[in-house]
Amino acid sequence: MKPTRFIDSANCAIEGIIHAARTEKHMRHHFLAAFLVLLAVLFLEVSPLEFTMLTISVCFVLFAELINTSLEAVVDLVSPEYHPLAKIAKDTAAGGVLVAAIGAAVMGYLILSKYIFPVYRGVLGVIGTPTDMATVVALLAVVIVVVILKAVSGKGTPLEGGLPSGHAALAFAIATIVTLNTQDPLTSILAITLAVMVSHSRLLLRFHTLREVLLGAVTGIAITLAILLLFRVAG
Repeated sequence: MKPTRFIDSANCAIEGIIHAARTEKHMRHHFLAAFLVLLAVLFLEVSPLEFTMLTISVCFVLFAELINTSLEAVVDLVSPEYHPLAKIAKDTAAGGVLVAAIGAAVMGYLILSKYIFPVYRGVLGVIGTPTDMATVVALLAVVIVVVILKAVSGKGTPLEGGLPSGHAALAFAIATIVTLNTQDPLTSILAITLAVMVSHSRLLLRFHTLREVLLGAVTGIAITLAILLLFRVAG
């Protein structure tokens, strides 16, 4: 029955939001992103206009995800079995969420970068730019550590599977080196994005589990930073 009181309508709306958050992992990811943006806004002291623009962007993404969830439920109700038109409806709704998320990401970058990038650049400056020798040694050390860990775990082959992911380790090691060499936040973000894409491909191909990929990423970053800092101290 259609609710007649405002409080009942509000309860129905809240139940819909809770259902989407409980059943859709992407909705949970969007809520987490919104929480992180809120923390950034509190600590960075953005202007009221910037806060308003960020709020609108975040709300639009959440709105798009809610519409996507409701549309999926209707499509499943009308067409329980597979149908090409049902697929088109779901894919198009998911595309709307993606467009909203890209717009929010661009908005967040344009507003928050001027607050975050100076701090990020300062941290990179403290670590310093690695030498060519340190770079080569760091990459070789990552390869050696990955081989040892794979041998100890006894799973997978040198180029497929095993603990940790060698592709993720090398990708994030290279991203770390690029970040420190350029000392540029935007270049760092692009390098890290490529490393994430490489790591994600290992998951899509089912060569590695999420745990193996995460361990590979941590291994690559940690070994690279350790070697580069050792060279800096020794130098």
